[in-house]
Amino acid sequence: MSKIERYVFAIAAAAVTAAAVLYSRSPSVTSEFVRVAIVFGSISLLARTLSHRIAKHTSGSLAFIPMLAGAAMAPSWTIVVSAALSAVVEQIIARKEWRKTLFNTAQYALSVAVAVLAYHAAGGRALHSIGEATAASLIILFLVFFLTNSLCVSGAISISTGEHFVEVWKRGTLGELPYDFLALPVVLFFIWIFTAFGALGAFFLAVPILGIRQLYIVNSRLEQTNRELLELMVAAIEARDTYTSGHSRRVAASAKIIARAIGLRYRDVQRIGIAALLHDVGKIHDVFGPILSKPGRLTPEENAIMKTHPIKSEELARTVTELSDVLPMIRHHHENWDGSGYPDQLANNAIPLGSRIIMFADTIDAMTTDRPYRAALGEAAVRSELQRFRGTQFDPLIYDRLLASPDFSLLFRSGESGARTHPGVREGIVGATTLA
Repeated sequence: MSKIERYVFAIAAAAVTAAAVLYSRSPSVTSEFVRVAIVFGSISLLARTLSHRIAKHTSGSLAFIPMLAGAAMAPSWTIVVSAALSAVVEQIIARKEWRKTLFNTAQYALSVAVAVLAYHAAGGRALHSIGEATAASLIILFLVFFLTNSLCVSGAISISTGEHFVEVWKRGTLGELPYDFLALPVVLFFIWIFTAFGALGAFFLAVPILGIRQLYIVNSRLEQTNRELLELMVAAIEARDTYTSGHSRRVAASAKIIARAIGLRYRDVQRIGIAALLHDVGKIHDVFGPILSKPGRLTPEENAIMKTHPIKSEELARTVTELSDVLPMIRHHHENWDGSGYPDQLANNAIPLGSRIIMFADTIDAMTTDRPYRAALGEAAVRSELQRFRGTQFDPLIYDRLLASPDFSLLFRSGESGARTHPGVREGIVGATTLA
């Protein structure tokens, strides 16, 4: 049995245990609890079947909203069974393989069960009207659900990819949890509609919510297409040079790891990643072709031409309105901390933060890639080189934070990619997660 299979069975056992605890506390339930479980389980199933693909192996849905509304109105084992049934039916319809089906069903049921137990511990009770709701118990229900869900899925991703668990969890959770909280008023609205107008009202409410979600899906797909077109263009440019093939994508991944390691916000990390992906895009110009393919040492004139590529990259990226905020990062990614870089000889904090990060990522990729004249350097050698140029080429504060971070080692993993897609599904405004 593989490690991931043992993990899946452990999550399944935990789900059964949590559901058994709830059952032991109140084995008999009212017909109203059963009705709530059926109604909100059905709405949750509908939302799950309308999930969309966010990235290569990642999808999203709004299924958690009706499920948490049901948990607040019927906080018992019935809502856990409802969650499990909605998950397993959707997985069967989608024809997922058995490991993913078992894991997705188990972690979803476990998340609901643990959230309901926490809801009871916080003094929450079955809501018969919106006026009975208490903010503290509902927030705990919400938080515990997402915490359990994100920990379960991050564990599966960490085991599958070999990445650090904390890094996986931070990447998938910290930037998105604030957006997930935007769904809490919708949960309350579901409770109010159901208590005031019954099951029919709840189903009618689901229609416009899912319609809004479809608009988000269209926008998300457009953004994904734009990212993939950028990557395709960069890959076409890099195909001109065997030794830099994949360079910009690796630099983008490394830049995002570095940005996260020094504590930048999710959006800043993503924008720096885009700037890093495009930092060498100007090399598509014909003037660089012969130089890039030249096997020997460059002449002073050729070096001078190569030093114009950040300007050319900025000029090309300037044609895309959406990239206006990353233009300075692209232009100045070869500026040195002491002012000795190019093209504008900026120094210290006059250099955009994103450019300083890309400088680290670009240099590390150059050092850790095999070249005709030397083998790739290892982590210890890279540390030594970065220390050697701390305060001259590199921002000393970024150096200190990066070298002190456990994420530094991620830069040396074979095939490491900060943009790596995972076999997960994100639900919610941005969402709760399952394997896809």
